[in-house]
Amino acid sequence: MPTCRRKRVVLTEPSDALLEAVKTNPTKDVFYLEQTGEIFEDYEAYIARMSFYRQKQFQCEVTGKSGLDFFQAVASEKQEARTLHARFSEPLKAAVLKSVQWQVMGRLDHLVEAVFDRYKDRYFKDERVLVDLGGIKYYARVDKVFPPKYSDDTSARDAHKPTAGSSSSVAPLEDEAPPHALSGDLKEPAKDANARDDPKLYYYWVHILELEKEKSHDKQKANAAKTAEKDGKMIDSLREVQCDMMSRDRLSFSKSILRRFIRDCVDRDAAVASPWTVKPVIAKRYGVNSDMPEETRKGVETIKKGEIDKRKKVWEDKEAPPTKRQKKMTAAQEEKAEKREREAAERAEKQKLIKEEAERLAVEKKKKKPLRYPTEDLDVLLGEKEKKAGIKVKRPVPSRIALPFNDSPGTFEAFLMTWNFCVVFGQALHLSPFTLDEFEHTVQHSSAETSCSMLAEVHSTLIYNLRTVPFQRHAAVLSLLYERERLLNEGHEDVKVLGVSIDELTAAMAEVGNNWERVALRHSDGRDGWEDALFGCLKDHATLTNFPTLREVLTKLLFAPDPHVDPSSTSPGSSRVSTPLPSPNLTLASTPAERYYALPPADRIAILSFMSNLAISSKTIHGHMEYCEEQLTALRKEKIEVNRLKKQYAEEMNALRIEIKKHDTAAAPKKNETASAPPPPPTNGADEDVVMLDSSDLSDVSGAEAAPKKGKKDARNNKSQSAGPRKQRDADRAKQASIKQATAEHRRLDEEVNKLERRLEGIEREFRKLLCTIRVKPLGKDRFHNRIWWFDGMGSGSLVGSGGVTQYGAGRVFIQGPSEIDMELLVARTDEGIEERRKEEEGIEGMLGPGDWAVYSDQEELDEFIAWLNPKGHREVALKSVMTKWWPHITSGLRRRVADLNVSARLPEARRSTRTKAATGHDISREPYMMWTNRKASTAAV
Repeated sequence: MPTCRRKRVVLTEPSDALLEAVKTNPTKDVFYLEQTGEIFEDYEAYIARMSFYRQKQFQCEVTGKSGLDFFQAVASEKQEARTLHARFSEPLKAAVLKSVQWQVMGRLDHLVEAVFDRYKDRYFKDERVLVDLGGIKYYARVDKVFPPKYSDDTSARDAHKPTAGSSSSVAPLEDEAPPHALSGDLKEPAKDANARDDPKLYYYWVHILELEKEKSHDKQKANAAKTAEKDGKMIDSLREVQCDMMSRDRLSFSKSILRRFIRDCVDRDAAVASPWTVKPVIAKRYGVNSDMPEETRKGVETIKKGEIDKRKKVWEDKEAPPTKRQKKMTAAQEEKAEKREREAAERAEKQKLIKEEAERLAVEKKKKKPLRYPTEDLDVLLGEKEKKAGIKVKRPVPSRIALPFNDSPGTFEAFLMTWNFCVVFGQALHLSPFTLDEFEHTVQHSSAETSCSMLAEVHSTLIYNLRTVPFQRHAAVLSLLYERERLLNEGHEDVKVLGVSIDELTAAMAEVGNNWERVALRHSDGRDGWEDALFGCLKDHATLTNFPTLREVLTKLLFAPDPHVDPSSTSPGSSRVSTPLPSPNLTLASTPAERYYALPPADRIAILSFMSNLAISSKTIHGHMEYCEEQLTALRKEKIEVNRLKKQYAEEMNALRIEIKKHDTAAAPKKNETASAPPPPPTNGADEDVVMLDSSDLSDVSGAEAAPKKGKKDARNNKSQSAGPRKQRDADRAKQASIKQATAEHRRLDEEVNKLERRLEGIEREFRKLLCTIRVKPLGKDRFHNRIWWFDGMGSGSLVGSGGVTQYGAGRVFIQGPSEIDMELLVARTDEGIEERRKEEEGIEGMLGPGDWAVYSDQEELDEFIAWLNPKGHREVALKSVMTKWWPHITSGLRRRVADLNVSARLPEARRSTRTKAATGHDISREPYMMWTNRKASTAAV
């Protein structure tokens, strides 16, 4: 039984009211849990128990695997039990179980050790063993066991020699009893047990079956084994051996196998010194006595009483005062001891009260402690204050009608997967990218007169890839014949499907598509013959197991309706048919080339999905994925280098900015000082003389005589004074030149940083293309675990074309309902009103279940969805961050798709009406999906 938190899960017993209702109201409705057989009176108890079983908290008792739900743990235990019982030696089971019955041992490991030591050298009749003969090991079967009393009587052993291959005609031994019939306690040492019944005195007649495959690297042993295999004399012979020449396969007998076997077969009560007991069902099967003998019962009770007394004594020694354990106390000593006991009890009570108060304060503090955001999304609740502030409460309802082929469950998902596979692996498949809308119209194309290039190219490239995938010739035919045989064995008739029986279908399949793997589907010839090759591919790869609708699809490809019975079947088809109505009976033989275009889109999508799933395992796809891994590694290294350069340029720009600012600050006060100073003296020599004459004293005769000398001296002084401003001007010019140079360098570095940022954006786009080739992941999840998908820019698709033109693949944002595991998490929070909250915040029409899809095709809806996301939750803050990162590309793709649809629309709101009847005068070849060409086909190997 699985365990939960190291305790076995106990099944719920029916309530007294239910037991009483069996007598009074046998027809009372109840809730029955089929997997466990539990019965519940109301739905709340049933779903609570089911939610408990679905939690990943159980452990397989046999293997020890944890993190399983209850049903997975039960399945694991059953599987391991089947494997274990198939491996463990059957003749040894009864002996082991009889030995462990009523044994009192605390640990299972000790019990396993005792059993292993007891039986490792003891063998039983019909047991498969390994025998070492001359250094060469053979597989053998024990045919006869001779107890120790025959160890010295060779003639007696030879007289009872069994016939090779059978022992039925051999007379029984005198007073023959079961061998190795050891009784007593397993705690008895192996030495004493062997002294009573020595295993080395047993002799065995064994029947040699086959040579053991030599796994060692010893050349001598390998050569000896080869020689013995060529000789072959030992095989199917009888040999007399003893235990030292015999051994068991480790897969059938070892301590680990023995431990698992015993743990699966025995049980023990939780009481002290309880004995190990074999489970009643197993004991009955192997003849183990389930009634405890009186002698054994007395021994168990004695052991149990001893263990209880031992524990009681330990407890008394621990709890009693020291003086009580030493000697009898006097009255005064007893009074002191009682006083100490009272004081200790008071202290313990006081400490208990202090601890309880501290725990209460801690709980109150924890309650008052505010939440730290971001946190679990479902724990984030909008208050009235936030609602009044205008925060969006309800998520915009995504459209389910806008999804193509969403009428039947799983069809749209298969359609989306197939398109994504063709686009993501477009480089490996030699397919040019195409949009989801073009692929939708291609799948709906039903005009056999006008060939569709995309339809032929997609099927042909998948066919070429499936030629490299191993297949079984005529696998579909064999599967259909097995199905017919099964129906006949069960007493059912071969019911005709679409008016065709299995015999008629297999007869028609015999001559169609037999050479599909050698047909040259050339691009220059329009892939002529791809329909027959497709049929041959399905015939060799598909079965009713991996393709459930195979019989219907093959019938529709090989048979046509009788126009005399159903005249509507001959009416001309349109370019796109969403729901064709084939005749219920297809009676006329036809060919895949004629009948493919009459297939409904659901069948075409099933075929493409099946082929895409098979093509994943082809060498071409695996090689492309390895190439993408290498490119991702190179991009990671380039991103590191670009970020390093960007950081280096940023540091240099910061240093230049500081230098420019320092020069500007230093130049400001000097400019003000120059403006307030008088103009500098003229530098002309004549002007200097005039100044000197004006400043001389003409009335002084002696001064007149000395005037020429003084004028020369003043001229030298003025020259030295005028050199200062000249140097200042030169310094200013040098500073201005330095600032100009620094500014130019700053501008150059800024341009380099911009180039690096653009390169980082390109690396991010390339990284998305390559990473989504290996593993397609959603953008994230919202608070209710709905997954958000954006499929543009993956694999061979691109977000930006030449000249920066926006490109798209799907041009929409898809939302997928929560997975089954996520839904279980939501159901587990029933006490928090999650269902009512979903109705309020998603709307009843917007609630998606597992496998449900919806889409946002309008930017306004997407804006509202972004506004609805709450960044206080873990999932939604991560989702909003990713969507903000790719927001320009997401919105530009949405707008480009809307613009393309408006350009290609012939009649507003009337495109779908033309799917059932061809529009008069309309040229199908001008449709966007018909104008697609495969530009990568020239590089293919065909």
